[in-house]
Amino acid sequence: MLIQIHPKNPDERKINKVVESLRKGGVIIYPTDTVYGIGCSIEHPEAIERICQIKKINPQKAQLSFLCNDLSHLSEYTKAISTPLYRFLKTYVPGPFTFILEASKKVPKLLRTKKDTVGIRVPDNELSRYLLKSLGCPILSTSLPLEDDQEIYTDPELMEEEFGNRVDFVIDGGWGGSVPSTVVDCTKNPPEIIREGLGIIE
Repeated sequence: MLIQIHPKNPDERKINKVVESLRKGGVIIYPTDTVYGIGCSIEHPEAIERICQIKKINPQKAQLSFLCNDLSHLSEYTKAISTPLYRFLKTYVPGPFTFILEASKKVPKLLRTKKDTVGIRVPDNELSRYLLKSLGCPILSTSLPLEDDQEIYTDPELMEEEFGNRVDFVIDGGWGGSVPSTVVDCTKNPPEIIREGLGIIE
């Protein structure tokens, strides 16, 4: 179902409708500060597996990341962060970055890599952060399955046509971007960029 939500002034009633679906194990397509993502609550393993089926990927091998509302929320899902690393993260959060960090026990096993790390994002997007705040837990985030038609990634109406029968909601928060987040491995010292994307590290 396509649901239009204003990107700067989200309608609380509509947000609650989407959050209710996520709490029941729903899957959504939603805007971030980079590209539109496909996601679910990290507390529903069956919803994570559903996303992996849509993307035709093995959840054990897939590099899945999730969105947090802010830095304190992020720290719940990672092992102790050193002061220099905290300062580094604070400089770039919120923003178009995915940070690879050591996973805490709170991270579902399905989302951890063999190295026991996890990719975490704090998006600079009011709509997605409003969703996160209302939900109260992170949202699994991964890109849409690759299609030849790049326009599908930026136009919510085309996303609804393509994926509407496989997800519970497609949130129309305006046109999306086409450049993914920059991925930074923070288990290295100093942190190392492993994918160049929209975010720029000074």
